[in-house]
Amino acid sequence: MQDTKPLNHAILEVKQLHKAFGGLSAVHNVSFSVDPGEIVAIIGPNGSGKTTLFNLICGFLSPSKGEIWFESRNLKGFTAHQIASFGIARTFQILQIFTNMSIVENVMVGRHLRSRAGMLETAFRLPYTKVEEENIFKEAMNKLQTVGLVKKALDPPLSLPFGKQKLLEIARALATEPKLLLMDEPAGGLSTHEIEELAQLIYLIRDNGITVLLVEHRMELAMGIADRVIVLNFGEKIAEGTPADVQANKQVIAAYLGEEF
Repeated sequence: MQDTKPLNHAILEVKQLHKAFGGLSAVHNVSFSVDPGEIVAIIGPNGSGKTTLFNLICGFLSPSKGEIWFESRNLKGFTAHQIASFGIARTFQILQIFTNMSIVENVMVGRHLRSRAGMLETAFRLPYTKVEEENIFKEAMNKLQTVGLVKKALDPPLSLPFGKQKLLEIARALATEPKLLLMDEPAGGLSTHEIEELAQLIYLIRDNGITVLLVEHRMELAMGIADRVIVLNFGEKIAEGTPADVQANKQVIAAYLGEEF
């Protein structure tokens, strides 16, 4: 039986998390929590352990030590697919798009996580699977409406410019109906105008009841929208606080070699 405990206010709790690859500690004794409805940004120089941390939370990697709690459940021992079904979705730094599918079909892939029908039932086109597929299509279109791509639904994904492809991946993550959305470098490669639009979308996602945890290099986004900022360096948490507190932190300034945010 998996560990359970009474709910507290946090939707996500990371406790003394450690991940080593051979003799290298990619994440070292990192602890933090995220409350429902928060936007929390994780920042840090290249190689600081940010994406490894995401991979641990999502179940793509298993921690060497420590615990990850989502709502009342200890995630130890669960697969990435099971963790996604609990309500954690993510986007990727390197886009994961199915180029042989239409834009709406890409989003439908995410929605199938909530499908009752298995591959065999779908293959035999049983009556209830047809109804369910229609509902999946409608929900996928709703998510495309959210990110502003509904008019492109039947187009191939590679017809979209890079910034819009990132919105497609967000739509697919939203199609899983997450409670917590992890966003890995969502602003990477975007123009200033596209980052402003992305910020408004993240606010909309939060206002729709989804907690957001993002890894981000673009400081104008991370510092502009986050309620709290967590800073990693060489796998360790060196600071946590409001954007203003973090920008004034001497350890953070040193980690970024004096770069102003």
